[in-house]
Amino acid sequence: MRRPPGYLAVVLLALAIPAVLAGQDPPPKALLATANVSFVDAAGNTDITTLSGDQRIEYSPLESGWKLTEFLLAIYGRADGVTSANSLKIGGRADREITDRLAAFGGVTYLRNRFSGIARHFEEIAGLAYKVLDRPRDQLSAELGASFNQQRDILGSDDAFVAARAAGAYRHLFAEEAFFQQLVELLPNLEESEDLRINTESSLVAPLSRRLAIKLSYTIRFDNLPEPTFSKTDRIFSSGLQITF
Repeated sequence: MRRPPGYLAVVLLALAIPAVLAGQDPPPKALLATANVSFVDAAGNTDITTLSGDQRIEYSPLESGWKLTEFLLAIYGRADGVTSANSLKIGGRADREITDRLAAFGGVTYLRNRFSGIARHFEEIAGLAYKVLDRPRDQLSAELGASFNQQRDILGSDDAFVAARAAGAYRHLFAEEAFFQQLVELLPNLEESEDLRINTESSLVAPLSRRLAIKLSYTIRFDNLPEPTFSKTDRIFSSGLQITF
């Protein structure tokens, strides 16, 4: 049977399209959710129970220039039947692109950590973020802005102050889904020169499967003017599983 003109070209095009699409990078996800969980329970000579978990949701409507983020972090620990750690941090943030590298942001965070003397702490942040480095394997960003704080300690005393805020984030990709990340945040109180807070987090993620990975993280929280009788520095090391949705 005689084929119509162009029949062979149409067949070749039909065969080529799937191959071309397979070689392209998948389209970016508008919604990304991750959750981490770590649990330790020891009994016998030592009676310790520790549970920590966090989750993060990022929503970036395609081509809208917006990025919305929600996060939660909780830590609970008991030693010899007595609660030794109990903290909760939850917040949200909105970023709006101004250029390919520059964005404006604003966010709010709630913190409760009675073992650091904090009954409740509200923080509102606003500022600008800039992509210093944006390469396939290396990303570096810097942020500059202000932090507005309202805090109540466990004795019932209230304090409100304004702080400057400088932050940075660096990520190095070793392979697909395997990366190292370093976060740094500096918060000098503009009303009390001795009151300086520094937060850092170093983390390493190694994938086990497409959605499951091992995560190691080391967090340092430094407060140069802590609540009376409390230490200036909190250090938290955690290892557990990370689930990506």
